Amino acid sequence: MSTQPGKILRIKTPEGIVFALQLAGPVPRFIGWSIDMATIAVLSSIVSSLLGVIGVISRDLAMAANVLGYFLISIGYGILTEWYWQGQTLGKKLLRLRVLDVQGLRLQFSQVVIRNLLRFVDTLPLFYLVGGLTCLWTRHAQRLGDIAANTIVVWHPKLSEPDLDQILGGKFNSLVHYPHLVARLRQRIAPSEAALALQAVMRRAELEARARIDLFREIADHFRHKVQFPEEVSDGISDEQYVRNVIDVVYRSKRAL
Repeated sequence: MSTQPGKILRIKTPEGIVFALQLAGPVPRFIGWSIDMATIAVLSSIVSSLLGVIGVISRDLAMAANVLGYFLISIGYGILTEWYWQGQTLGKKLLRLRVLDVQGLRLQFSQVVIRNLLRFVDTLPLFYLVGGLTCLWTRHAQRLGDIAANTIVVWHPKLSEPDLDQILGGKFNSLVHYPHLVARLRQRIAPSEAALALQAVMRRAELEARARIDLFREIADHFRHKVQFPEEVSDGISDEQYVRNVIDVVYRSKRAL
């Protein structure tokens, strides 16, 4: 695993495939954080209004409740959104940023908690100065919370849809007969997972036969655990074709089912 100038992280799999991830610098991360802080401020204002009734009983109790509420929202917002949105907050969604494990894998819950608990350190002394400087100096553009959690933040540029007719060859796709399961599959597959599977299909000719079989078996099993289709969907097709079918229905969201 290595990085190139321009903050590109290259990850080489045991099968010999190299994936390139564009690391997010401090500027887009700061903008995303600013959006998140504005969101937290709005949520805190709503909670403060709801807790206003406590002020009738005790002003000190109301102040303590507001401080506690802000703390819980500021910490809980990042943890909940990054966990349920697979490494994204509202700010990251708008900036096309995503938090991943440093190996390019999906986040563990413990990693989400660690990086968010250390966010207060990164924001010191103000305007995310510690975190921003750390991003500039570290090899993988990580702030202190990322280093402790073993995570990275990547940027996903908006890509035009690939020529799937050329890539997939127009083969019959048995998944299209189960539109409700296809819809659930689209919801559960992260864009980074779909992109990696597409890269594997596009570069399959570069693999040795044994490595190619092992790789597509692993990817197919991963997608099967996302959503379980009836057994007849997989009957008579290889793991590679199953992956191709998944890519087909995920990328062609407007396809008539």
